[in-house]
Amino acid sequence: MSYFVGEKEYFKGIGKIRFEGKASRNPLAFKHYNANERVGDKTMAEHLRFSTAYWHSFCADGSDPFGKPTIVFPFDSSDPFAKADAAFEFFTKLGTPFYAFHDVDVFNDIDDGRAYEKRYQEVADGLLARQKASGVKLLWNTSNVFSHPRYMNGAATNPDFNVVARAAVQIKKSLDVNVQLGGLNYVFWGGREGYMSLLNTNMKREQEHLARMLIIARDYARSIGFTGKFLIEPKPMEPTKHQYDYDAATTIGFLRRFGLQDDFSCNIEANHATLAGHTFAHDLLVSSNAGMLGSVDANQGDPQNGWDTDEFPTNLYEITMAMLIILSQGGLGLGGLNFDAKIRRNSTDPEDLFLAHIGGMDAFALGLKIAHKIKEEGFFRDFVDKRYASFDSGDGKRFAEGKMDLVELARIGLDAKITQKSGKQELLNNMFNSYLFDY
Repeated sequence: MSYFVGEKEYFKGIGKIRFEGKASRNPLAFKHYNANERVGDKTMAEHLRFSTAYWHSFCADGSDPFGKPTIVFPFDSSDPFAKADAAFEFFTKLGTPFYAFHDVDVFNDIDDGRAYEKRYQEVADGLLARQKASGVKLLWNTSNVFSHPRYMNGAATNPDFNVVARAAVQIKKSLDVNVQLGGLNYVFWGGREGYMSLLNTNMKREQEHLARMLIIARDYARSIGFTGKFLIEPKPMEPTKHQYDYDAATTIGFLRRFGLQDDFSCNIEANHATLAGHTFAHDLLVSSNAGMLGSVDANQGDPQNGWDTDEFPTNLYEITMAMLIILSQGGLGLGGLNFDAKIRRNSTDPEDLFLAHIGGMDAFALGLKIAHKIKEEGFFRDFVDKRYASFDSGDGKRFAEGKMDLVELARIGLDAKITQKSGKQELLNNMFNSYLFDY
């Protein structure tokens, strides 16, 4: 990847972030992430496919419901081209090979649909030029059809057809831009696709309309040459009381219900999984088992907070579990690890954005190394295989293969000899920790 600086340097005093190894105490250096280091049959860069999120990194200003902005950007945030210069400088100094954005992250939203399309195209041309100059690629883009007041009752699920049609303006243009920029995936996140009250909601119609929007978006994208994956990002609530893409299992069921499972996969965000009452690993595994784990939004929540805090990922246990699932399915394919995470409201130095990403990248690099070792040594795999061995032969195998009816199964059960077998959870916890302690 080449080094990019636009008309001016925005992150002065910070050069290319280098790998210095775990003995280094340089905060602006990688301790574990070495892009070209091979782990198994791939390099770290090929395994991890890191992506920087435009919205949190170059749009989030530290404001919250209780306070005004605290973060002063080193660029003019109203100038999309200055913002793009700063973004690509950041990508190339940090070394993230991919990026992701919503439409109105890369330029200020415009009410008039035709003016919106014109401005989006101008900015897309600028992004393409910067991609070519830097080598950075678009992991995915999406449409923000949840922030504008017109979407207060939803976008595809809005009870007003005119709003649904206006959402289509953004989705269509975002798909056009995706193809122009060589996007690998396209994401749908339904922040307002849900309900606040069942008293004023026709859930059946809303879900059918949501599916219809996904179907026509897919058909249009394929017609203009999009060959990547469509991704749904589950989240249970916030901003709505209850979203229709509540969690991985709900999303997969929805996609199968409407025949979309061949084109769509899940983009799993850690903090969204925990808001749904699951672990990060749970939603990853549910998606992977269905063959529908397409990409990951890498972050974490605060266990004491019941909302989406979007913190940078630092929990090595959770990250190692995540990487074990990703490795077990052979990687993320066209997907990647996108840092859908923001620096804290009181982290106001420009270097803080680098430090946050370095911490997340190092954590996933270490998690990758540990997960690879776990997978190669096979202790947990062998334990689980042995635990379910009664279904690998004889009557157990016949049952699992659908070659036994209930009458026969019950007859066998009359004389079945049952012995108590420990699940050995304490042993497994200790063994997992021992792998973490090795590093």
